[in-house]
Amino acid sequence: MTTPPTVDVHAHVLLPEIEALVAGLPGLAEAKDLDARRNGPDALRVNGPMIGERIARLTDPAVRLAAMDDRGVDVQLVSPSPSHYHYWADEETAEKVYRLANEATAAHCSAAPDRLRGLGLVPLQHPDLAVRALGHALEQGLLGVEVSSHAPGRELSDPAYEPLWARAEETGAIVFLHPFGCTLDERLDQWYLSNTVGQPTENAVALSHLIFSGVLDRHPDLKVVAAHGGGYLPTHIGRSDHAWTTRADAGAGCDHLPSSYLKRLYFDSLVHDPYVLRELVRVAGAGRVLLGSDFPFDMGAEDPLGALRAARLSDADFEAVRGATATALLRKD
Repeated sequence: MTTPPTVDVHAHVLLPEIEALVAGLPGLAEAKDLDARRNGPDALRVNGPMIGERIARLTDPAVRLAAMDDRGVDVQLVSPSPSHYHYWADEETAEKVYRLANEATAAHCSAAPDRLRGLGLVPLQHPDLAVRALGHALEQGLLGVEVSSHAPGRELSDPAYEPLWARAEETGAIVFLHPFGCTLDERLDQWYLSNTVGQPTENAVALSHLIFSGVLDRHPDLKVVAAHGGGYLPTHIGRSDHAWTTRADAGAGCDHLPSSYLKRLYFDSLVHDPYVLRELVRVAGAGRVLLGSDFPFDMGAEDPLGALRAARLSDADFEAVRGATATALLRKD
């Protein structure tokens, strides 16, 4: 039997053409100011040089492939940097953003189509454009789309997204849930809490909306991959189960125990702790956990395979997470 490749489902591409497109447009300055307040000045001073050191890995396919070889990664699922969401944009600008993002990501991956697969973007702030944006991504040969944990004034449980979930389910498209920013705002503006606390919080909130609202009941074959191991939810799902069983309001929207939905979702392995990774595999199942590194950012895993080995999983579970499950998930019909 052929050994499945090692697949990293959490890797990013930076698209300077997106930032050139939105430069100077109304709304950008306000969005940047919000991002600055959420992160705080110390984080911003570190972020600039950090990105600068990684530009080649983020933009040059040859440099990316060499880095993959160094890490023992055969295939990456490449998604745009979440900084390209631009959920502040009006409809006309939003359509230009998603089209350019989809086309540029596809072009980047075309340098090595056997090793680089891609995801596009959808403008969550304009639900009426979402299905069209997903269709455009699939037309480019991408495998699905990346979304944040919310859009301004809308949670992922919003009924306006039902057509998007239905179309993603119908087409088998992957929906990669990757937060950008945290609505706790200035409470997290020191010590990089905006990321270390904010990202896991946003993951947990977004997944809870998908579960408790019944989205996963209505779309049982929806392929959602949650970044950062799903944040705090998988290791604290017992509290959700308790609420569902004891309170009428908590159990009103979904048909089953919240923990059961973890086996309908996919999670990357980027949890930075071998014991947390073991727990994630326990509650979701090895067939629902995928290798993820957040390549090439500093909050990622420089050695994702080493991090996976540190969890001391069984051989079968290790192989599932290393690439067997992702190979099947990324396979195009």
